[in-house]
Amino acid sequence: MNIVLLEPEIPANTGNIGRTCVATGTKLHLIKPLGFLVDDKALKRSGLDYWDKLDVYYYENFQDFIEKNNNPKIFMGTTKAQKTYTEVSYDKNSFIMFGKESKGIPEEILLDYKETCIRIPMLSEYRSLNLSNAAAIVLYEALRQNNFCDLLKEGQLHRNHW
Repeated sequence: MNIVLLEPEIPANTGNIGRTCVATGTKLHLIKPLGFLVDDKALKRSGLDYWDKLDVYYYENFQDFIEKNNNPKIFMGTTKAQKTYTEVSYDKNSFIMFGKESKGIPEEILLDYKETCIRIPMLSEYRSLNLSNAAAIVLYEALRQNNFCDLLKEGQLHRNHW
């Protein structure tokens, strides 16, 4: 799986998403400009000690991302979508993109991806969910559809037995 962040602004969100990516074997793609430095303390703190284990890629802009990934099929997470994130089929190599916290993905980009724009249902009076929460919700649906892609599905007690 692949999570793509277009111009993320808040380091803690990107750190949380990075930690989720490490725990699920998901690649993280960051499209510049970033609203923080990659060595930002807030980024590292939210990603804890996982950031060095993250499979992360950087791009100068959206076009650079498209070219370097051979024009991939991209699911666009946006509140403007006409279908929900559960109404599409994800494969094991899906790209799921989210825009910057303050503005989302520009409509000029969304227009080229009408069929793969997805939204998370919520009450109409609220603008959006937190970016790291939204990314986790959609990623786990994509993983669920692919039988969790070899992730550990059973936990064990540390001092006792089930």
